[in-house]
Amino acid sequence: MDINFPLILVLLVFFSGLGWLFDIFFLAKPRKAKIESTLKELSEKSLKESDQGYQLALEAASKEPLLVEYSKSFFPVLAFVLVLRSFLVEPFQIPSASMVPTLQIGDFILVNKFAYGIRLPVTNTKIIDVGEPQRGDVMVFFPPHKPDTYFIKRVLGLPGDSVRLDNGTFTINGNQVPAELLAQLPVGRPQYQVLKETLGEATHEIHRAMVPGSLSQSGQWEVPAGHYLMVGDNRDNSSDGRDWGFVAEDAIVGQAFAIWMHWEKMLSLPSFQRLGSIQ
Repeated sequence: MDINFPLILVLLVFFSGLGWLFDIFFLAKPRKAKIESTLKELSEKSLKESDQGYQLALEAASKEPLLVEYSKSFFPVLAFVLVLRSFLVEPFQIPSASMVPTLQIGDFILVNKFAYGIRLPVTNTKIIDVGEPQRGDVMVFFPPHKPDTYFIKRVLGLPGDSVRLDNGTFTINGNQVPAELLAQLPVGRPQYQVLKETLGEATHEIHRAMVPGSLSQSGQWEVPAGHYLMVGDNRDNSSDGRDWGFVAEDAIVGQAFAIWMHWEKMLSLPSFQRLGSIQ
């Protein structure tokens, strides 16, 4: 079962903020009165600020409840993280090889959360329209067959497109997607091809198996309004829109734009050699 981190974060912000407000409206005034009363008693006893008893009595009078103390400490931090990951940038780790060679297992990426509009956390409802996905974008989204799981693929088909696949080659609205053969690897006993593909403004590399799988043979898709057809760059090793259908506009999370770290295994050292933008 996937953990709904956005919901957990929203709840933490709400309850820590509630604790802070409860202190402001109900506890702060009695605490202030207690401090004033304590100061008056200390003055009557002729105790000085340098006396240990003076300091201990004042600290006891001004001490906040533990829950209030934690709320005041965590609320600003949690609120900052909520705003950052909900409306600006969110980090993700790549768990599978479906986007090889563009993204490797263990890549840590950054996703632009406002590229396709400002959305509310948890509900993912768009409240401000900023832009729309473009053909060739690498996008994070919730797929229709697993609506609580983050997926990352490349935008192939836009709303209204007619997409056809023949022997591993895509045609969009009657125009063949340009793909240039770069290599057949491994050398000597090739198992897959490396091609340079151009989708819209994006030029990137893809892998295609020498013996195509079932998803690579043929097919035709009419992309409905408000939906997108997503595919992986590792074309014969990717569970994508050719298998489970189209991604709705309200299931979009954001645009992946950079790799900031690579860390494949817990016992290995992180690497920054793959640092850079995502094509």
